[in-house]
Amino acid sequence: MNLVGDGIHNFIDGLIIAGSFVVNTTLGFATTFAIAMHEIPQEIGDFGVLIHGGFKRAKALVINFIFGLTAVAGGFVGYFLSKSIENFVMYLLPIAAGGFIYIAASDLIPELRKEINIKKSLLNFAIFVLGILLIFGLGLIVRH
Repeated sequence: MNLVGDGIHNFIDGLIIAGSFVVNTTLGFATTFAIAMHEIPQEIGDFGVLIHGGFKRAKALVINFIFGLTAVAGGFVGYFLSKSIENFVMYLLPIAAGGFIYIAASDLIPELRKEINIKKSLLNFAIFVLGILLIFGLGLIVRH
């Protein structure tokens, strides 16, 4: 189930990256950076789940890489859909943004509130705010 979910997730990431490049090259790079920043820890976690599930390290790495390639497939599909379906990107990007907001509101913020240690809590909050500021800064760059 982890691999199927990861494959679908990566495919959608590829769609989003392609759609953002169709709109604007700078937006495409900003979106790619944002997706990479959330993918790195997720893929490390997926690798850990595969190891815990009994896969050998090499096999887990190869399988994780193969399912990561679904992002490339999503990129190709997203590019061709955006060229063949009118307004495809106008619907894709807001759905993607809503997905990220949903994840932050339903998963990340409640986890931050569970932390009892004040130092860890402040560090987590600072990193969360840093992420928001980073995306805000990327948004300013895209506008110029």
